[in-house]
Amino acid sequence: MADTSAVYARIDTNLKKNAESILHQLGISPSSAIQMLYSQIVLTKGFPLDLHLSYGKPTAIGGMSRAELNAELAKGYESAKAGKNLSADDVDQLMKEEFDI
Repeated sequence: MADTSAVYARIDTNLKKNAESILHQLGISPSSAIQMLYSQIVLTKGFPLDLHLSYGKPTAIGGMSRAELNAELAKGYESAKAGKNLSADDVDQLMKEEFDI
C-alpha cells in the first residue's frame, strides 16, 4: 500500500458543495482531484489545471425570461453598433464548432 498523508483544509461550505457537484459530474472524487492537483503542481512547478464542464447548448429564446432576452438583445445591438457583424454562414459555423449544432 502507498505511503499517504492526510491534507486538511477549511473552505466555504457552499464552495465545497458546488465544487463537489462538478467533480461528481466529471467522475472525479475530491481526494482524486487533490491528488491530481498536487501531481500537476510538482510536474509543472506551478498551478496549471484547467478542468471544467463543457458549455451547454445555448438557451432558446422561449427559455429566456424577458430580462435575459432584453440583455441578449442589448448585447447584440451594441455589437452591431461597434461593427462586429457576422454573416449567417459565420454564425452557423461558430454554432457548429462551439455547440455541435
